[in-house]
Amino acid sequence: MSLYIYELDNWPEFYWNREALANKLADVRHRQGRLIGRMEAMGFPLRQEAVLQTLTMDVLETSEIEGEILNREQVRSSIARRLGIDIGSAADIDRHIEGVVDMTLDATRNFNAPITAERLFGWHASLFPTGYSGISRIRVGNWRDDAHGKMQVVSGPMGRERIHFEAPAAPLVDREMTIFLEWFNGDNSIDPVLKSALAHLWFVTIHPFDDGNGRIARAIADLALARSEQTSQRFYSMSAQIYAERKTYYDNLEVTQKATLDITYWMEWFLDCLGRAFDGTQKSLASVLGKARFWETHANLHFNDRQRMLLGKLLDGFEGKLTSSKWAKISKCSQDTALRDITELVDSGVLSRAQGGGRGTSYYLISPSTEAAEQH
Repeated sequence: MSLYIYELDNWPEFYWNREALANKLADVRHRQGRLIGRMEAMGFPLRQEAVLQTLTMDVLETSEIEGEILNREQVRSSIARRLGIDIGSAADIDRHIEGVVDMTLDATRNFNAPITAERLFGWHASLFPTGYSGISRIRVGNWRDDAHGKMQVVSGPMGRERIHFEAPAAPLVDREMTIFLEWFNGDNSIDPVLKSALAHLWFVTIHPFDDGNGRIARAIADLALARSEQTSQRFYSMSAQIYAERKTYYDNLEVTQKATLDITYWMEWFLDCLGRAFDGTQKSLASVLGKARFWETHANLHFNDRQRMLLGKLLDGFEGKLTSSKWAKISKCSQDTALRDITELVDSGVLSRAQGGGRGTSYYLISPSTEAAEQH
């Protein structure tokens, strides 16, 4: 019996139980359509805010799955600039973050364009602009050559490593990727959502690059999902849901890659995970709607640029307590100006002083829902 599915005689003739998937696929497609319809009914600014929030989360989480923590403000600024969204002062952005954003946006905005080897090489080069992964020099913008040994997915301390997966040998990669790309660009007989699930599994099984295979696999899956919706606007994040379920994700990959070409179990998990991603978007959507409700409630008030910027940060989830000192630092103004800005907002019922007072007085935002609760 072969150890890995790519060693089977009939590789890559994947198959699955269509009857077992029928109800799950129908439910996912129904919920997918409802979500897109609901977002299309919202105004353009709200849709843009939802897309910005979703893509920011997607970029952060697809990297965090691999143990890489990116700066949220830099990611958000990079995406906002590309989408033409004004979010006030933009953060200085690391070129590595720019690269991850480039790949994500190319996959979701140019979803109808074919995936070619050159396109994948471009994505890979954007992920590793210095030619290094950590402190290790890697082969960038080309298939791996296994110059430093077999491509393996390993865990555990040195000397007691556990091999979860060993990819096809490097000389096989070019042929394997040619077959994969011909299928992805040519086979329209499979539902695009199922194609997303299969493409993800197939690509990470080939594992064609020295590093970045997981992130590129998820970008390919997102591209297929965008095709299934025929829109580049993203309102949910599959990567965020995979991150939340990462242990199950890796366990399912390992089991599937060491089993048969019947991938029903993998497809069922993918559809269920996608459904949970739709559930997760309800929380982010509530945040976007809450922001819109806030600005509508206070539409009769005039905010200066500093006040609008800081209120935006509070609505986005300001970390820590807001004090006049922090206001002055972020707004690059004097302490007196900061206190005057804050006092105006307190007097207008937009901000409230936290209990305690003194030099370290902090302030919190009064949301429309908070006001309604207080009135009752």
